[in-house]
Amino acid sequence: YLALAIGRLNSPPSEAVGELVAALDSADTETKISVIWALASLGEVSAASHIAPLYGSDDSGVRKMVIYALGALPGGEQIGTLRNGLDDPTVDVQWNAAVALARHGRNDGISILRRMLDREYVERMVTRSGTPDSGLDPVSEVIVSSLRAVSALGEVGLREEVRGLSQADASLSVRDVALRALEALPEVASDSVEGAM
Repeated sequence: YLALAIGRLNSPPSEAVGELVAALDSADTETKISVIWALASLGEVSAASHIAPLYGSDDSGVRKMVIYALGALPGGEQIGTLRNGLDDPTVDVQWNAAVALARHGRNDGISILRRMLDREYVERMVTRSGTPDSGLDPVSEVIVSSLRAVSALGEVGLREEVRGLSQADASLSVRDVALRALEALPEVASDSVEGAM
């Protein structure tokens, strides 16, 4: 709880980062996950070198948070770990790695982002249920994450997938995000020709 609280502070105490880094050695998985999240939330760049080795954990929850944190932190030293996450045995970790790499302006995970835009595939992979207070169902959350990553990358190779979601996805929220992503993607030559006909 303390780690989560510190992670929400705008001006944490000067010794907080050192204490959080020390807590990465905790044997308790939930504590470790909370500490990784807190370090990422604080934007503590120096923490990346302490967080990255934890990707070797047997716990998929820890690996998922490591990839999330390394994607949120600036810098390039963590790219190798993020690329390793693309081949993780747990699909959630792969998804986080593809989105994290996109945050760093890299399209190494483009094939995974493409799969994340396929509702039927995502429905087969997602096992958790939505909560009544969440705005999106878990399947739509995955699709929206991919749409935002595709938009940030300006990935025109996925324009047709994005267009399809904007026109026919079951979720109105997904359609809305897809429309905005479509606006952010550069026009390709065939689109311009079709528009002129």
